[in-house]
Amino acid sequence: MDGGRPFERNPRMNDLLDQVLKAHGGLDRWRRFRQVRASIVTGGAFWRMKGLVPDPYVRVMRVKLDEEWSSVKPFGAPDMLTDFTPGRIAILKTDGSIVAERKNPRAAFDGHQQKTLWDPLHHAYFTGYALWTYLTTPFLLAMDGVETAELAPWREGQETWRMLRATFPPSIATHSAVQDFFVGPDHLLRRHDYNVDVAGGFDVAQLLFDYAEADGIKLPTRRRAYQRGADHRPRLDPLMVSIDISDVRFE
Repeated sequence: MDGGRPFERNPRMNDLLDQVLKAHGGLDRWRRFRQVRASIVTGGAFWRMKGLVPDPYVRVMRVKLDEEWSSVKPFGAPDMLTDFTPGRIAILKTDGSIVAERKNPRAAFDGHQQKTLWDPLHHAYFTGYALWTYLTTPFLLAMDGVETAELAPWREGQETWRMLRATFPPSIATHSAVQDFFVGPDHLLRRHDYNVDVAGGFDVAQLLFDYAEADGIKLPTRRRAYQRGADHRPRLDPLMVSIDISDVRFE
């Protein structure tokens, strides 16, 4: 990030975003914290498409809330972890020594398609920005430079979901510049749509379930990502990515 106070209220925030932030615990409470730590378990067909074999570890993810940084441990081996920022990705030993490093990591995805194989640094970069995005949502939508607008409502079964479209500045590493967030009647997020730019830009609909509260902040503990069809609905086979989150602590 460019410094400053990224979670100051964005003057272009709209009323729906205000309600969403309040439902998830409120921006004032969020700004009391500097980091979140959570246990995660991931799975799904996407990793196999990338030539990756999911390891059996429950990982611990640490994410800073006032700048875009994250780390996951273990990564590849019990004594290794990642160190992610938008401009650099590294795999480190627990003693701090560098196993592998890549600067300007986004450029390493140029020309990639959905089934282009990834090396460990590709994997580490994707995990770094994706989990930072998920663990700071929806509060990252209040960051300076993020523009939000309400779209037409979406009918889902017996519920009507309101929709927020967010446009992210180039300084934030995330899936795609434009992303859509679906909001239930309780103003909690139900679904998150985006394009995976680092894998050919394919369309994704991610469903959010099982909300829990940690230190006054509400967040979904299950995320399930599917390819999005021409009707804008998730194609439920195959399950592309699963993420289970537990033991969340804000610090």
